[in-house]
Amino acid sequence: MADPLVIVAELLAPAFASVAGTDEPVDPVVRPSDRADAQANGALALAKQLGRKPRDVADDVVAAADLGGKATLEVAGPGFINVTFDESFLRQQLGVLAADERLGVRPATPTERVVVDYSAPNIAKEMHIGHLRTTVIGDALVRMLEFVGHTVIRENHVGDWGTPFGMLIEHLLDIGEADAAAGLSVGDLDGFYKQARAKFDDSEAFQVRARNRVVLLQGGDPETLRLWKLLVDLSMHYFNQLYRKIGVLLTDDDLAGESMYNDLLPEVVERLRIAGLLQQSDGADVVFPPGYTNRDGDPLPLIVQKRGGGFNYGTSDLACVLDRVERVKATLLLYVVGAPQAQHLSMVFDVAAMAGWLRPPARAIHVAFGNVLGSDRKMLKSRSGEPVRFVDVVDEAIERATVAVLAKNPDLPAEERTEIGRKVGVGALKYADLSTDRIKDYVFDWNRMLAFEGNTGPYLQYAHARIRSILRRGGEQARVPESTLPLVVQERDLVLRLLQFDAAVQDTLDKFSPHRLCTYLFELAQTFTSFYEACPVLKADDATRQLRLQLCEQSARVLAKGLDLLGIEAPERM
Repeated sequence: MADPLVIVAELLAPAFASVAGTDEPVDPVVRPSDRADAQANGALALAKQLGRKPRDVADDVVAAADLGGKATLEVAGPGFINVTFDESFLRQQLGVLAADERLGVRPATPTERVVVDYSAPNIAKEMHIGHLRTTVIGDALVRMLEFVGHTVIRENHVGDWGTPFGMLIEHLLDIGEADAAAGLSVGDLDGFYKQARAKFDDSEAFQVRARNRVVLLQGGDPETLRLWKLLVDLSMHYFNQLYRKIGVLLTDDDLAGESMYNDLLPEVVERLRIAGLLQQSDGADVVFPPGYTNRDGDPLPLIVQKRGGGFNYGTSDLACVLDRVERVKATLLLYVVGAPQAQHLSMVFDVAAMAGWLRPPARAIHVAFGNVLGSDRKMLKSRSGEPVRFVDVVDEAIERATVAVLAKNPDLPAEERTEIGRKVGVGALKYADLSTDRIKDYVFDWNRMLAFEGNTGPYLQYAHARIRSILRRGGEQARVPESTLPLVVQERDLVLRLLQFDAAVQDTLDKFSPHRLCTYLFELAQTFTSFYEACPVLKADDATRQLRLQLCEQSARVLAKGLDLLGIEAPERM
C-alpha cells in the first residue's frame, strides 16, 4: 500500500472509535486539503452524534491518536484535523510505489464476478457516434475492474434477432451471397440495410417473403439460420476491425446477442406467472412494478408478452438478468447504456428483484451517459443529416492527429509518425469522451480534442513522452535515493500526487465514472510540469538528481498506467 491518506485513515480510525465509545469502525473522513497534506473531517459528524462541540471532539481524537511518527495532527477551524505527513514516511511510500507493479493500487476486497454490457451494435447496421460512448466507457471500466482483481465478463449484447432479419435475409438472397459478403465485409452496412428497408416499404410481395422468412428463422429452419449466421459473421468481422483499430478489448468470445436469450423468453414469462406477478393489460401479459406512472398518473406496465404472443425488449432484458445471475453467477451487472433508457432499465431491474432473481449480493447498475452534440448543441449529425458513422470519426481523428504530430515534430520518420498519429488520434477521441462526466452531454470539437494543451489526451501523451525523453537523456536507472535532504515544495507536491493514484482508481470505480481518473491524470501532469520548471533534474547534484529522476520515472509509470486503464496508449516519444 502506498496511499498515505488510506494509511492515516486506518491509523486514525481507532482514535475516532475510542472517542465515540464504540468498538465499531468510525470513518475519519480523510481527504486531500489545500491547508495541509490532508484533512480528517470526521469529528464534525461524530460531534453531532455525541452532542458535543466538534473542536472538543477533534482535540480528543488528536490526543488518542497514535500515528507512529508517520504524520502530525493539528486541530483547525470548527473541528477539522489537519494532517502533515513526515518526509521520511513519504520517501518510504514512494519506494513502495516504485517497487510495486500495481503502483500502489489496492486489490479489491472482496472480489466480484462482474458482467459489463457495452457497445451493442445492431447486426447489418452501421455503428454510429452514439456507439462510441458506450464502447469507450465500457471498455475503460472493464480495464479498471480487471486491474483491481475482479473477474470480468464482457458482454456485447448485439441486436441479432427479430423481425428485421426477415427482410435482411431476403435482400441478401436477391443480391446474392457473394455480393452481400463483398459489401458488408468492407463496412457498407448502411447501404445494405437501407436497400432492404426501401424494398420492404415499396413491395408487398417482398413484405410477404420477409414475414415468411421470419417464421422460418424463429422456427429454426436450417437454411434460414445459415443465412442469418452469414449476416452476423460478416457484420461482426467489420465491427471487430473497428474494435481493433481503437484498441477495444471486445472479441467474438464476448458476443451475447439477443438470439442467445431467445430460448429463455418463454421461461421468463412462466416464472413471472408462477411468482404471481403477471397481470393482463389490453390483452398483453405485463408486470406493474410499483412507483412508475405515465403522464396521466396511471400505473406503467413492463410488457413481457404482447397480445399476439410475441416478446419484446423487456422480456429479452429480463432474460439477460436471469442468465447473468443464475448461469454466469455474476454479483454485479453493469449496463453501459444511454441515459434515455433509464426508466426502462430501472423497471427491468425492479421486476427482476420482485421475481427474486436479482437479490443481494447480486445487483444491477445502469451506467448512463449523455449525448454527443454538434457545435449547434444538437445531436451530432453528418452533413446529410444522418448520424455520424463511428468509422468516419475514428479515421478522421487519426488523419488529423497525424498532421498535428508532423507539425510538432517534423523530424519523425514517416512510419513512426503514422503509428504515433494513430495513437494520438484514437487517444484524443477516447479521452474527449472519457474526460467528460459521463451523465452529461458534450460538444464534439476537433480543435479542443486534438490540442496539446489543456485537459486532453494529446497533452497527457505528450507529458509522458517528454518525461521519457528526460529519462533517456539521464542515461541511468532511476532509483530511490537514500538522501535525507529536505524535499522542496514542488518535490513534495509531486510525491503526494503520485501517491494518490490508488485513491483516484478506487474513486473512479466507486462512481463508475472514468472522468475522475482523467482529472487525476491531468492534475498529475500539471504537478509534474510545476516540478520540472522549478527543479532541475539532470544538472542537479547526485543525491538530488537521483531523487528527481525517480520522481520522473514514477510520474511516467503512473501516467502510462492511468492512460492504459482508459484504453489509451502512451507513446515513448512524440
